[in-house]
Amino acid sequence: MGLEGVASGVMIKEVLLKLDVETLCSLACVSRSLRFFVYQALSLFSTLNLSTFSPDAQTVAHILGRTRTNGGGLLKSLTINCLRLDDSCVPLFLSPHLHELNLLSCSLLSYHLLPSIRETCPNLRVLTLELVEQDSPKIFKCNLVRMLKGCLYLESFCLKIRGTGDASTLQSIEFFLPKTLKILKLQPLLEQDGIHVINQLQFDRTFSETADFGIISPLGPCIPLQCLSLGLDIISDDLIILITNSLPLLIELDLEDRPHQEPLLHNDLTNKGLQSLGSCHHLTSLSLIRSRRNHQVSFKRINDMGMFLLSEGCNGLESVRLCGFSKVTDAGFASILHSCQRLKKFEVRTALLLSDLAFHDLTGVPCSLVEVRLLSCSLLTCETVKKLACSSCLEVLDLYGCRSIADSCLRSISCLHRLTSLNLSGADVTDHGISILGQGSSPITHLCLRGCKRVTDEGLSLLLNSGTIGKSLSALDLGYMPGISDKAILTIAKVGVGITELSIRCCFYVTDSSMEVLAMKRRFQDGSKPLRRLDIYKCSGLSVNSIKSLKRPLFPGLHWLGIGHTRLTGKGNAILTEIFEERPWLTLCLDGCEMGCHDGWQFHIPEYRWS
Repeated sequence: MGLEGVASGVMIKEVLLKLDVETLCSLACVSRSLRFFVYQALSLFSTLNLSTFSPDAQTVAHILGRTRTNGGGLLKSLTINCLRLDDSCVPLFLSPHLHELNLLSCSLLSYHLLPSIRETCPNLRVLTLELVEQDSPKIFKCNLVRMLKGCLYLESFCLKIRGTGDASTLQSIEFFLPKTLKILKLQPLLEQDGIHVINQLQFDRTFSETADFGIISPLGPCIPLQCLSLGLDIISDDLIILITNSLPLLIELDLEDRPHQEPLLHNDLTNKGLQSLGSCHHLTSLSLIRSRRNHQVSFKRINDMGMFLLSEGCNGLESVRLCGFSKVTDAGFASILHSCQRLKKFEVRTALLLSDLAFHDLTGVPCSLVEVRLLSCSLLTCETVKKLACSSCLEVLDLYGCRSIADSCLRSISCLHRLTSLNLSGADVTDHGISILGQGSSPITHLCLRGCKRVTDEGLSLLLNSGTIGKSLSALDLGYMPGISDKAILTIAKVGVGITELSIRCCFYVTDSSMEVLAMKRRFQDGSKPLRRLDIYKCSGLSVNSIKSLKRPLFPGLHWLGIGHTRLTGKGNAILTEIFEERPWLTLCLDGCEMGCHDGWQFHIPEYRWS
């Protein structure tokens, strides 16, 4: 190879190193020359993210094998979706070189994975585990302790157990955490177990390798925790006051609870608990979420006074997320907006008393808001959106469930030059308003119009055929929109060149012709990207024949397809079996999950190679 060839090879490798794994694998199929350069690029990767799809064991072995050849072994960070991987795959992705390991959606991995991590990855700094609740909590506790004893350099530890949600798996566990720990995320926990964990964080617990639970020195310096996230059954004053007294260096606090019943008055969060947060002088991010389980619950002992005390004591907050504060009015929420001068992210959910008045004087204060989420706040109208539009920095605007949002504010939204994500789910917008949004200059990549019943095929055509949004859009949600039919889907296939995620769930007038045009989306226009994820849940207009659109070479690159409650779900279908064999990366969801199965992967059936 001459000097020119060497230079070209170096340039090609530099370009390939900037691409994601999916694109690299596609390029490797083009020619032998490109395959050679792809393999070389993979061997130089220090960070690998395999979370956007669910690889099987063969794919994982092939990709990770290439990172360890040609002088490789440089891989320091690995994130992987383990939905299809069992215990036999563990040796494939564990390595002593890893400093960061994120194992997501571990539906088939057992608790025996934990000691393997300790033995193979002693240098871990970051560890994230999403496991399924199993029938052996004693084995889990024993293996967790063994693992933590071997991970002496952990700076970040995130453990999520998905299952019944009764917190039995993490109950009464001794967390032997290293002094280096800065980030801790655990769920689900009972409140008393959360208190037990915080008490453990106050001490440096040196332990013996020969004893499973032996503690040599129970006293020592406090672990310098900076970020704490807990999923609980109840958030109480006792818990928050303990946190503020025990963790003086705390920067981020994220607490979410899901009470089984209405909390008792003596064991709930009150204004006193909020006031105690003022002693966390370094706190910049606060999230307090009370989610409904079987019935509507809220923090009934917190009112505007609690918000006044919080905003006065924590005026350095840059991110605030609140849900379940049913007794707080405009005055309480406005105090946060006015007192926290550096506020960049503001989220409020299900605030029954929040109205436009909370944002009335927003133009009179310095506004650096980057992300605003106001979910299911029924009293908000277009006036609030117009006030928020004064923030030229706004990148995310989520108005999910705000049903009084209408066309009159869409012109203000269309002028936001940095807006990349917009959620108008359930809004009272029409084709006219959507056309105004399309004529704007907002570089929106994620747009949700779910439940916008007055938007039709014509409105979608006006949206995508004018302005910049037709080129910038990558994810579009048109679920539960009766005005959407095959005509709109044809527009998306021809004009939405960058759209890779599409939800048309419960669009009853979508038929087989829509599947056909979406299957060939990449062929309509040069530079058009194929769909990666498609949700057709409850699209009753599709016949069983539409399953033929899933055969190769149609739908190139499709990784996830939601087909629950359609005629495509017959497990005995020979074509479906053939599709499974020729598309090992494709996940079919029959359970009605939202895009990517982030909300229900632990309940899926692995033996059919669908989720």
